[in-house]
Amino acid sequence: MIEMQVLARDGITLAADYYPHGSNQQVVILLHGGGQSRHAWTTSALRLRDRGYTVVAYDARGHGDSDWAPDGRYDVEHLVDDLLIMRERFCTEDAPAVVGASLGGMTVLAAHLLAPPELWGAVVLVDVTPRMEFDGARRIVSFMSAHPDGFANLENAADVIAAYNPHRERPVRLEGLYKVLRQRADGRWVWRWDPAFITSRFQALQQDASAGAEQFDTLVELLVAGAGRVVAPTLLVRGALSDLVSRETVAEFLEIVPHAETTDVSGTGHMVAGDDNDAFTQVVTDFLGRTL
Repeated sequence: MIEMQVLARDGITLAADYYPHGSNQQVVILLHGGGQSRHAWTTSALRLRDRGYTVVAYDARGHGDSDWAPDGRYDVEHLVDDLLIMRERFCTEDAPAVVGASLGGMTVLAAHLLAPPELWGAVVLVDVTPRMEFDGARRIVSFMSAHPDGFANLENAADVIAAYNPHRERPVRLEGLYKVLRQRADGRWVWRWDPAFITSRFQALQQDASAGAEQFDTLVELLVAGAGRVVAPTLLVRGALSDLVSRETVAEFLEIVPHAETTDVSGTGHMVAGDDNDAFTQVVTDFLGRTL
């Protein structure tokens, strides 16, 4: 794995991990969910590389080791353009596969609205559909906007994360939290994402029901329009315990993208890859092996 920095068109520096496979230039680009970082994909990236793919995982702007937006704005156009920059930087001849979880999946769908759909050789959406469940979306935003002043120690942070993901076993070793938390000069541990990512885009979902619903509907319209332009082989991977993607939203997605395949990963919630990485990676590699 090679750690790299990629310059976005507006000067933002994006952190990326590059997993080259010498004999195969077929690229898979991995986009993490909101509040996560590229490290959420480390195990999957290594397994995909071992299956013969060249893999790129990067931190979205405002997340992980990527720069924060100086103006505190995280418009979907910027997120899409960052994805296109990664494609230009790492892809040569073949159209890459793109795997997007939650926010990453929204970026993938929006990219189909703002750029030619033929850019992608395969599309994998991880627990995200154009018309998500409103209550599930509010729960995610509430979690990300809570504890703005961080935590006194990693034990407190682990307790909060465990309460948010009750179906996942609380980790005994806490070193993994270094990937999603950083320690301030005053000793407190805060998330490795820009709080403005929530306040500038999604805070209405939590604070005002009517304003949040209106904002949510606008996002849904954009994602539905993007989904309607998807032409590449497509897989929707849903966490069987997800409160964001329901069987009803899956059914609607299949009406919009009738050529798509769908599968549920049992015992997993919204964080499918983190909840059961073995099952998730097997599903994705099987799909890519048949379609690329």
